Amino acid sequence: MAAALHRGLDFHDDFSGPGRRSCPSADGPGAIAEGVNACGSGTRRATILCVVSLLVALALALLSLHVPPAVAAPAAPAIRVRLLDGGETFDSRLLLGKKILVVRFQASWCKTCAAQAAGVQRVYERYQDRDVEFLALHVEDTERDARRFLRAHRTTYPTALDPDVRVANRFGFKHAPYTIVINKRGEIVARLEATANEARLAAAIDSALKPPRGKVLPKAP
Repeated sequence: MAAALHRGLDFHDDFSGPGRRSCPSADGPGAIAEGVNACGSGTRRATILCVVSLLVALALALLSLHVPPAVAAPAAPAIRVRLLDGGETFDSRLLLGKKILVVRFQASWCKTCAAQAAGVQRVYERYQDRDVEFLALHVEDTERDARRFLRAHRTTYPTALDPDVRVANRFGFKHAPYTIVINKRGEIVARLEATANEARLAAAIDSALKPPRGKVLPKAP
């Protein structure tokens, strides 16, 4: 009975709040440590949850700030063909680091090519002194028909034949006309389908002429 009463005095109920219980009141270092552990257990759990929440928030913030690296433009296949005028060899690799190359796949039998011929010639004349080179490749065409097309539309840009679309297929050719813009680093930066007009071609060239972001081209002396 006395022992039971003594045990009842060691631990007492705290009626300051419903469902709450106070810490042990027994004397001695062991009892005090036990009381601290009992009272601090809830605080530790809250602290752990707080730390975990902060770590999750920090991770989400870092993910939101992460910017994936820009995808590099695909490298253009090399082009080596014999030009109709003069029979000289055109090698696109000689233009690397020097000029932008516009490759135009067209044909004498292509009505859209004929409709756009004057506009392409105007763009060529506008940019020929701005480190921009043009090359027209006549696909599935004979030399005679290609020359007749060039005379009819008074084109003056370099032209060659690609009768078996060997070169065109390496650029993903599907139908004429098809225009590719290659920057000075030899990367394909624009693909213009049949509906591309003079304004779109000029805009694609202007974009290729701009220096890479974050880099400034050295000024000419």
